[in-house]
Amino acid sequence: MTRKEISKSVLKRLPGYLAYLKTIPSTGSPYISATALAAALGMGEVQVRKDLAMVSDGGRPKIGYLRESLIDDIEQFLGYDNTTDAVLIGAGKLGQALCGYSGFKAYGLNILAAFDVEPSAAQTQEGTPIYPMEQLESFCKANKVLMGIITVPAQHAQKVCDQLIECGIKAVWSFATSHLEVPEGILVQYENMATSLAVLSMHLQAQMKEKK
Repeated sequence: MTRKEISKSVLKRLPGYLAYLKTIPSTGSPYISATALAAALGMGEVQVRKDLAMVSDGGRPKIGYLRESLIDDIEQFLGYDNTTDAVLIGAGKLGQALCGYSGFKAYGLNILAAFDVEPSAAQTQEGTPIYPMEQLESFCKANKVLMGIITVPAQHAQKVCDQLIECGIKAVWSFATSHLEVPEGILVQYENMATSLAVLSMHLQAQMKEKK
């Protein structure tokens, strides 16, 4: 189907649909409806139906979607079938953990190398090379890398982001807590662990109050 413009909110929901679809046993029905998917995920049926219509034209009235085909449509739309090469800046514990996470391959992400101002080793335990920052520009241009992952402390994140953009990076995935200023056309996705922890903490507090 023709690729449509899609909002960030829809993009954030699609991986959830995909994860659930992959948990359904192959022994079950080969079809799934938007109604059933919405019920399983505790979401609104209208919203799910609209989201799926953005990425697949395989839905049939009273039948639903062929599950395997829907999985393929979502993966293709998200680009999981096309590997995206990336570089990671900040080869500390978090950075090395991300480099060693094999699950990224399922989402089409390939971390080619890590960079650090003072590399403590030539490579991670899993074999991802670690280079000094001085080699970042030449590496990105030689390998035509368009995505950068930032795992440095917040006070250094903007400087690193600026360096990545100078190297031709068009998309940044930041694990730093600071806001980044970028030119138009550069996409930044923040992974704020503090925000997620706050949501979980508030939920636990609410649950504890209900039990009193």
